[in-house]
Amino acid sequence: MINVGLYYNVKAGHEAEFEKTFTGVVETLKNAKVGIRDAKLYREIGKSEYLIYTEWESMDVFKAFIQSKAFSDTTSYGKSIIEGRPYHRVFADINEKPG
Repeated sequence: MINVGLYYNVKAGHEAEFEKTFTGVVETLKNAKVGIRDAKLYREIGKSEYLIYTEWESMDVFKAFIQSKAFSDTTSYGKSIIEGRPYHRVFADINEKPG
């Protein structure tokens, strides 16, 4: 298992849209059984900065997701409401065996 933090700066006025989209995307991913176990959305108080903290079955599963058409479609849509370039940080489980 690995955890991945996805960091976003959302344009002012688009916070509710971002949060609603997050809910829909996570529900779709869980129903598709692509290897995501859980996802939580955190917002910096008083700012439009977000962290999506996700839990994946493995690094290979996460890599497959970020190379998928679904991820590409989501990031293309996000360009209209995101400021700057989002980034992610991988937090590997120390018990995970290299794949």
